[in-house]
Amino acid sequence: MRRTFMRHAVRLASTLAVLCSAAGCARLATVDSNALWKIVDIRCVPSQQATGTPGQCTMVDLDKRYVVLKDIVGRSQHLLIPTDRITGIESPLVLAPHAQDYWVDAWGSRHYVETAVKRALPDDQLGLEINSEYLRTQNQLHIHIDCLRRDVSDALARHAKDTPDEWRWQTIDGERYRIRRVTSLTGTSNPFRVVARDNHGAAAMATQTILVTGAGPDADKDGWLIVNSGTDVGNGSGSAEGLMDHACRVADAN
Repeated sequence: MRRTFMRHAVRLASTLAVLCSAAGCARLATVDSNALWKIVDIRCVPSQQATGTPGQCTMVDLDKRYVVLKDIVGRSQHLLIPTDRITGIESPLVLAPHAQDYWVDAWGSRHYVETAVKRALPDDQLGLEINSEYLRTQNQLHIHIDCLRRDVSDALARHAKDTPDEWRWQTIDGERYRIRRVTSLTGTSNPFRVVARDNHGAAAMATQTILVTGAGPDADKDGWLIVNSGTDVGNGSGSAEGLMDHACRVADAN
């Protein structure tokens, strides 16, 4: 787990060290845990409000209260970030009665990945991911949107026809994950709500990581897989980001 954390920390530190604004490039000597929030709140949202353009972000949706930002790590990785101050997976705000469906918004934003690699990809080769509180360096909720590793897609294919709303366990890369097929990402099938049902309270949710991908090539027909693990599970993981491929090699292999 420490090895996974170090890979993630180095990668994100590199990303944040060279993020640029229209006025120039702000190089950060150390990781600022509020850097993503500052980009959203100081640069992207004001630009959209003042000029109708998203500034440093790829897009800003003022009505749904989120932005999409291209991460400089990888050829196709994007981040969905709320325009409200929400720290991360542990925040009670993600479970509020009228909380925005960020997973639906992130899934709908996967076309930015396809645009980056200049081709359409099957839904089971694309993924969304959020890290636990303990394996992240940013204290603003952000969902990673990118390609999955080919071997991970192949490993998850066994769950394509699972009975919906039942957990199954599988070891991937030596770490334990539970996997649940759902036919929607909204309401009671919102991944935050699904995982929170047996991880009550902020402290329990803070240990969790969630990955979402298509159960098959067409998620509208096949459904989605919620892949979940936590630092509280034997051989569990607080980050599923390692299951993604920020080089998006599947786009070259297809």
